[in-house]
Amino acid sequence: MANEVEQIAQRKAKLEELVALGVPPYPVRFDRSATISEIVGAHTDTAGDVLEAERPQARVAGRILSIRSFGKANFLVLSDGLTRLQAYVRADSMPERDFEIFKRLDFGDHVGVSGRVFRTKTNELTVFAESIVFLAKCLLPLPEKWHGLTDVEIRYRQRYLDLIVNAEARKVFETRARVVAGIRRFMNARGFLEVETPMMQPIAGGALARPFVTHHNTLDMQLYLRIAPELYLKRLTVGGFEKVYEINRNFRNEGISTQHNPEFTMLEFYEAYVDYQHLISMTEEMLADVALEATGGLECQFNGHTISFAAPFRRLSLRHAAAEAATERLGRAVTEPDLRDRENAAAVAKALGLEVKASHGAGKIATTIFEGLWEDQLVQPTFVYDFPTEVSPLSKQRPDDPDTVERFEMYAGGFEVANGFSELNDPAEQRRRFEDQLKDRAAGDSEAHQMDEDYVRALEYGMPPTGGEGIGIDRLVMLLTGSPSIRDVILFPLMRSVKNEPIS
Repeated sequence: MANEVEQIAQRKAKLEELVALGVPPYPVRFDRSATISEIVGAHTDTAGDVLEAERPQARVAGRILSIRSFGKANFLVLSDGLTRLQAYVRADSMPERDFEIFKRLDFGDHVGVSGRVFRTKTNELTVFAESIVFLAKCLLPLPEKWHGLTDVEIRYRQRYLDLIVNAEARKVFETRARVVAGIRRFMNARGFLEVETPMMQPIAGGALARPFVTHHNTLDMQLYLRIAPELYLKRLTVGGFEKVYEINRNFRNEGISTQHNPEFTMLEFYEAYVDYQHLISMTEEMLADVALEATGGLECQFNGHTISFAAPFRRLSLRHAAAEAATERLGRAVTEPDLRDRENAAAVAKALGLEVKASHGAGKIATTIFEGLWEDQLVQPTFVYDFPTEVSPLSKQRPDDPDTVERFEMYAGGFEVANGFSELNDPAEQRRRFEDQLKDRAAGDSEAHQMDEDYVRALEYGMPPTGGEGIGIDRLVMLLTGSPSIRDVILFPLMRSVKNEPIS
């Protein structure tokens, strides 16, 4: 700590010396002829003798990653965040004031350098500095010797520092940007319209989750941060938008884990006149397309596994898979009919050591059994389909099986990535489902869905047969970048407050 305090004092003193020299401490601009990446890209294959003959000029700027001195020869290594470029500095090759600036530079400072591009005797592409312009002082010392920032707590709290010293962190967020761009391109090419729906809603709807609550003073009304855009997007389907999507931020007042952050990003989309089987095929195509665009291939490494997004994905019926796994685990036969009977299903769950609440029906228990026995096993992309009606208040029932809805979840890496279904468009049945959810809410389930009278009214105007789906963008990026935690793929994840005591 004492050493860090001393370094900060030295850096501040150097800044004061620069000001005494008449150097602007925070200039407003620097006109570059090109970025460092552009200069390196243009001359990567250019031989030294060609550079000597052509003497190309460069005016570049970047952060100092290294300062080395060998007698009269001095070197700066500059970075634009993507690429590094060396600058050669000599006192006899630039104005005296510029060399005085050089002597007061530190690791992490921003500078501009002008000069010709050449290659050193070791063939290093270099700018022969003829001038140096000071652009910004790094007052706090960067991690020692550029070994990188390994403390994950600091990486998440100070993402700017993480991006400075960890090249891999930047690559993750560049991949994330390509994922989002790829999704937009895919959806737009298929005639979907991108829309925006409210983030503050009078009813927290569209998912089973605990919301964040806020208050609007002027209207004197309680509002909820959006847990899902679903009910608003389906209102648009009622209104005649046959293909809509939103890349949306959702907020859920729930626990934090490697797979959960209270604020997260999803793609949610709806298409009229299709069912969940259409969505399954579309999802296979989309994820392969996006993976290829974002990473250049269909395979990624995650938690020691090679995951392939090449179609077709595996398919599992929820109750059948739950019964199969329970049979294997318990060493006795467990059947699908067992999981449709509440008493039998509860007995199976108890034998497996899984918690069952009094309010849980057979469908909720069967889902709990499946999640407990299967989730972490679903490493390769897998569609789990035909969910119990009890856990799917917005999904359409199968015509031949009212206790089952036309719904799927897509798993990969051991967790859920997508959730889609044939949308329930019967207003009377929707009202009944909401009323069932209200009973669960009254029994203490804080995540149960609230009644949404306006949404039921919208359905009464007639919604065509529709398929809808949500895909977790954060989790998809985790897979494609091999990131073990959702915080690795969110630039500024929510962190517990700490008392900050800045060094002065």
